[in-house]
Amino acid sequence: MQQTFDQLLKAAIDARGLSLERLHARLRQRGIDVSLASLSNWQRGKCRPERSHSLRAVHALEEILALPGDSLVARLGPPKPRGRRLGGALPYQDLCLVGGSIQRLLSEVRHERDGQLDTLSYHDHVTLGPDRDERSVRTRAVFQARSDGVDRHVAVYHNERGRLPDEITASCCRAGRTRTDAEKGIAVVELLFDRPLSAGETYVVEYEVRFDPPGPPAHYYERWFRFPAHSYLLTVQFDRAAPPARVTSVRQANVRRAPDEVSELRLGGWNTAHIAGVAVEPGVHGIRWEWS
Repeated sequence: MQQTFDQLLKAAIDARGLSLERLHARLRQRGIDVSLASLSNWQRGKCRPERSHSLRAVHALEEILALPGDSLVARLGPPKPRGRRLGGALPYQDLCLVGGSIQRLLSEVRHERDGQLDTLSYHDHVTLGPDRDERSVRTRAVFQARSDGVDRHVAVYHNERGRLPDEITASCCRAGRTRTDAEKGIAVVELLFDRPLSAGETYVVEYEVRFDPPGPPAHYYERWFRFPAHSYLLTVQFDRAAPPARVTSVRQANVRRAPDEVSELRLGGWNTAHIAGVAVEPGVHGIRWEWS
């Protein structure tokens, strides 16, 4: 049986031989101030972290305690409703301009269990080539079943240039039915788990879309969230021969309106830009860039 959040946290603390006071000090060294009472309650199962500040602490605890990434986050369970009701999905028409085509493709794969997976975390890593083109998008996602019997996730990819990926691969799961709209550059792929999940059980999937060079010209990447998520990390790797002139993060609750938030991003020393968030609200979250 899988350990609960508090069980795993307590076992990891005991294994590292750290007192709560020492753990508290290690967190403060990282600029994270969590009370001793909260740490005690977390490991005793009296309460669980939910707010963005607390979830940041959980990610830090995974590093301090030498736990695999997302191992604690994956055991937190679904977030409480914030803003839009958790049980209602944001329609694709609010998330993109090709919502009707996506709904048609989803109906062809008969996605009857839609909404029965809570998203604990997503990590998208986008790689760009020297021709300012998209070469690949690698995704790692952690889900938790809301009911018994969930055995798949349906991934949706859209390229605004109307080009389909040359290859789609998956690990920790098996690619099932695939439906595409070549004119609009949409691919819908079933990712089949190795077994049906029990309610509350978590599952990790990884998949990647690739383009043969040169790939399609790229100016942005966005992730569409129909439901809330615990955390999201998006990294964009630019080629050294083609650095962007300007990079911004963008968040939209409805793609038909102006962005709710636009913020400048600094390009890191490894030619990467990223956004990282917790308690992610439904909507569009992404990075845009301008070439010189």
